[in-house]
Amino acid sequence: MPSRNDVPVRIKRLEHGEGLDLPLYATVGAAGADVLAAEEVTLAPGGRHAVATGFALAIPEGYEIQVRPRSGLALKHGISLPNTPGTIDSDYRGELRIIMINHGAEPFAIHRGDRIAQLVLAPVTRAEWALVEELDETARGAGGFGSTGGVVNLKG
Repeated sequence: MPSRNDVPVRIKRLEHGEGLDLPLYATVGAAGADVLAAEEVTLAPGGRHAVATGFALAIPEGYEIQVRPRSGLALKHGISLPNTPGTIDSDYRGELRIIMINHGAEPFAIHRGDRIAQLVLAPVTRAEWALVEELDETARGAGGFGSTGGVVNLKG
């Protein structure tokens, strides 16, 4: 069995988060920890809202937390996160809020305690930008969107 690589992340429960579970991994193999809503809100079709979680984090330097949608909410109700994956930087100390959007046709009620997203702790590699006059050649070259193929039956 592979060893776990747990990294401590400090979490501060805010007053309106009292009584809610902290982020929790649902299974031993889960990559994302479920995060709960700390407020009641109804998303109209096409509507967006930054849903309170009732906590703030101190993410270790060299890491980020990626905020990802829950697949069941997306499939069953059209509920997603518009900036997926969202990034929480290691120097942010405010309340974690989850920006949610309703792509469905019906209003969607979010209740306090509902699982609304997943949090994935990930290492950060920062780029050192190197300005050059020319880039190396590749088989793809400057071919952009759809240039490498895709859906076999796609016409046009």
